[in-house]
Amino acid sequence: MTSDAVILDGYVDEPACLGVPPYISPYVRYCAGVLAEHGYAVRYATIDGVRKDPSALRTFSDAGILLVIAGVTVPGKYLSGTPATLTELSQIGVQVRGPLKVLGGPIGFGYAPEGGRKAVRAAAAGFDHLLQGSPAAALDSLLLGGEPAGQTDDAAIDRWSVLGAPVVRQHPMFPRVMIELETAQGCSRSVTGGCSFCTEPFYGPPRYRSVAGVSAEVGALHAAGTRHFRLGRQPDLLAYGTTGGAEFARPVPERIEALFTGIRAAAPDLLTLHIDNVNPGTIVRYEEESRAALAAIVAGHTPGDVAAFGLETADPAVIRANNLKALPGEVFHAIEVVNEIGGARRDGVPDFLPGLNFVCGLAGETAATYDLNRAFLERVLASGVMVRRVNIRQLMPFEGTRAYDENTLGQQDAAFRAFKEWVRKKFDLPMLGLVFPAGTLLRDVGIELSGRTSFGRQMGSYPILVGFPLDLPEGAVVDAVVVGRGMRSVTALPAPVAINVLPHAALAHIPGIGRKILPKVLAKRPFADLAAFRSVAGTTPVDGYLSFD
Repeated sequence: MTSDAVILDGYVDEPACLGVPPYISPYVRYCAGVLAEHGYAVRYATIDGVRKDPSALRTFSDAGILLVIAGVTVPGKYLSGTPATLTELSQIGVQVRGPLKVLGGPIGFGYAPEGGRKAVRAAAAGFDHLLQGSPAAALDSLLLGGEPAGQTDDAAIDRWSVLGAPVVRQHPMFPRVMIELETAQGCSRSVTGGCSFCTEPFYGPPRYRSVAGVSAEVGALHAAGTRHFRLGRQPDLLAYGTTGGAEFARPVPERIEALFTGIRAAAPDLLTLHIDNVNPGTIVRYEEESRAALAAIVAGHTPGDVAAFGLETADPAVIRANNLKALPGEVFHAIEVVNEIGGARRDGVPDFLPGLNFVCGLAGETAATYDLNRAFLERVLASGVMVRRVNIRQLMPFEGTRAYDENTLGQQDAAFRAFKEWVRKKFDLPMLGLVFPAGTLLRDVGIELSGRTSFGRQMGSYPILVGFPLDLPEGAVVDAVVVGRGMRSVTALPAPVAINVLPHAALAHIPGIGRKILPKVLAKRPFADLAAFRSVAGTTPVDGYLSFD
C-alpha cells in the first residue's frame, strides 16, 4: 500500500455541521490529521472537481486509501457546491480500483434523496468500509487493524485537528474558505429524546471541547493561511462549557468570552468569526445569563453574524407532539433579546441577528398550522424587530428518529407551498428592506458566479446573496453598495460606484434614476463631482459611495 491518501469531499450538511463550499467540515480536517499521523501524504479533492473532470478518478487509483466524506441530513439550496448523490458515490466506488475505499460522514445515518419523502439506508456500491461513529476515530481504528468504528476523545480531536489543518490549502476556494469549527458534539436535549426529527441526539449527550483545544486548532489553521471561521459544529453555542446534564443548560458567559478571546489570540488578524445555532429555549429560561453570553459573542465576533433559531413551527400542538424547544411567544421574546443586544449596525450591517428555521411535515400538523406560522411572522414584521433570514424546509426523516414513523408528510403539500410563497413575497421582501436598505455597504463580497448578472456573497453565517447587474470575474472580491432587493437576495453595485462609466443597464438600478432621469444622467456624463451629479439626479442612497474618476 502506498503512503498516499486521497480525501474526496462529497460535502456534508447536518443540523449542527455545514461542509458545503465555501465551508469545509471538521470531518475532513480531522481525518486528514488521522492520515497524517499514520504517515500518509494527503491529497484533497472535491465532488465538484470530479464532476468537472471525471478523468480525475483515474488519479485516485494510485493512492493507498480513498476516503470519501459525505452525507446530507438537512438538504438545502447551495451556490458554490452541490453535495454528492448516492448514485455518484456508487459510481466512484465502482470505477476507482486499487486503493482501499472508505466512506464516512453522516452518510452513515442514511441518505436524503432529492425530492424524497424519507431518508433511505442504502449502501454506496464499491466501498470496502463504511465508517461508523466518529469518522476520524473509526478511520484510526481501521488503520490500526481494528473495526471501522469508534468515538473520539478530546485529546484525539485536539491532536488530529492540528495535524489535519494544512489540508485546507488544497481547497479550490482557498484562502476564501470558511472553517466550520466544532465546539461540541451531541445535544443536551438528548436526555428527553430531542426534537423528533433531529439527528444530533444520535451523538448522545454533549461533549464540549476545551478553549485550549479549539484555540490550538485555530492557530494551526491560521498558520495554514485561513482567516474565516464559524463556530458552527454545535447545537447551542450558549450551552458551551456547561455541565450537569440538564435538558436546557444554564449559560456560563465567562466560558464563551474565554472561547472568543482564545480564538482571537490564535488568529489576531482573522476576517470572519461567526456562529450558528442558538436555542431560543435557553434564552427564555436563563435570560440574564443568556444576555451576558450574547453580549460576549458580540464583543468577540465580526459583524453580520446570525444566530440560527430552531422555531420549526408556531403551532403549540405540533411543538408538544414533537418535543420542540420553545413556544412561539418564547421564540418571539428571544428574537427581541438578540435584536436588543446585536441589532445596531457596525461596519454597515446589523451586528448580530436571529435567523428562523421552519420544518414542515411534522406530526400533528394541520392546515391551521400554516395560519399560525403566518401569524407569527406577521407579528415579527409588525414589531419592527429584524430577522436575518427564514429557512423553510420539508421534513426529511431519518431512521431512528421519532419523525421517521410519526409525521404528516404529503398531507399538507398545498398549504406548505402556499406558506413558502407567502413568506418569500410578504415577509422576506419587506424584511430584507429593513436589514439591507438601499445604501447599505457590504464589504468583501466574493463573486461566485459570473454572467450578465453576477452573484456573490460575503464570508459568514448565512450571507445574503448579492446580485450585480454586471459581468464580474469569478473569484473577484469587491465592496458593494445595495441598490435593490429580491425575495432572497439584494441587488448591488461595486463600491465605489464609478458613475461616469457605469453601463446604462446598471445605472438604471440606482434608486431615483428611473426612465425619465436616466437619459438626462447619460447626457450629462461625465460628472465632475457630487454636486454636479445631484443637479441632475437629485439625492440617491449611493451618493456616499460615488467615484467621479
